[in-house]
Amino acid sequence: MALRAEHVYKIFGRRENEVVKRLRAGADPDDLKEMGTAAVIDASFEVASGEIFVVMGLSGSGKSTLIRTLNGLWKPSAGNIHIGDTDITKVSDKALRGIRRDHVSMVFQHFALLPHRTVRDNAAYALKEQGIGKTERLERADHWLGVVGLEGWGDRLPGQLSGGMQQRVGLARALAAETDILLMDEAFSALDPLIRGEMQDQLIELQSSLGKTIIFITHDLNEAMYVGDRIAVMRSGRIVQIGTAEQILTDPANDYVAKFTAEVDRSRVLTASSVMEPATAVITLSAGPRGAVNEMRQHQTSGVLVVDRDRRLLGYVTDDDAVAAVKSDQKELKPLLRKDALVSVTGSTPVAELFAPSSESPVPLVVTDDDGRLRGVVPRVGLLASMAPRDTAPASSEPADVETLAEPSAGDLEGGDAS
Repeated sequence: MALRAEHVYKIFGRRENEVVKRLRAGADPDDLKEMGTAAVIDASFEVASGEIFVVMGLSGSGKSTLIRTLNGLWKPSAGNIHIGDTDITKVSDKALRGIRRDHVSMVFQHFALLPHRTVRDNAAYALKEQGIGKTERLERADHWLGVVGLEGWGDRLPGQLSGGMQQRVGLARALAAETDILLMDEAFSALDPLIRGEMQDQLIELQSSLGKTIIFITHDLNEAMYVGDRIAVMRSGRIVQIGTAEQILTDPANDYVAKFTAEVDRSRVLTASSVMEPATAVITLSAGPRGAVNEMRQHQTSGVLVVDRDRRLLGYVTDDDAVAAVKSDQKELKPLLRKDALVSVTGSTPVAELFAPSSESPVPLVVTDDDGRLRGVVPRVGLLASMAPRDTAPASSEPADVETLAEPSAGDLEGGDAS
């Protein structure tokens, strides 16, 4: 575990201990404002090594206060914060400075670059604080500038760079320190949407190759769900839900979270595994044409998927072909296999990438694992329904695809086409 917060409180005011005591007893923070302002209330969570953990909330929710307690810039009013095996709330100021220098780097919203030093010197600043010699630190700075796409810009001054490029310098400076944990406080919020999207993509790309532990603060839920492995949603100082993007989107803890998720681009968050259904109309080759007909009759579908004994997908068989084979007393199913309209996707494929193939396929999309084993299917009607919030999803009056190849809905019993 890279970082652990246990029942952390941060109160601003002269009577912070009394405020903590009353909050623990169930008092309303609004009733305690004369004694102190409760910015963080009973925050507990763990961040695994190599995880991007996002803390999301509106202005005033306490997220920026929380991140400043995580590296000891502000001492918690109560609670404990462990970085690795060290409880930073119990160490000396000197030891805390060493932890911040060697184990935690930070990327700020407004870049925090030194305007009269070159880009290279800015990127090397943390290394100077670590006592690394000039030649080595400048070489390392150039390396990390190259990693973030600023190769050749080391001799420029920050004022000669665009906002997006300046933020890349800030990111290079944090990466150059080669610390275990990277804290990012609204790091991309000052950028225009296009540059912001590019920085989000670069962060994910860097994370896949570097495996840093990142705690990322944002007020934008779309951003949180795009970059985060897990998300903590804050409101009025409290963490109201922690979960993956999919968990928060599909099962919000309360109305507050649900209101946020209603505006989220669900196609960027949900994946094929989120919206797939069990593939129940499935047989093996040994079932033969007669077995295929029986399976279609049982599930009231006009086709069945065919797999081998390890459930690797081989293709599908239609009702017309299977009935004709039975009438001609054909015993083998293999000659009837079709693959022409079958589109296979992995469980991690974003829903946004499923609409085009689904619209062109007369049969549901098939979800397989990396070894080609069948995991489920994504009927077109299910894909469309996944885009509506769970409690507001419209009940479709149109029947599902006749070529469902899966457990039928009521529409399957009537036939027809959802397209």
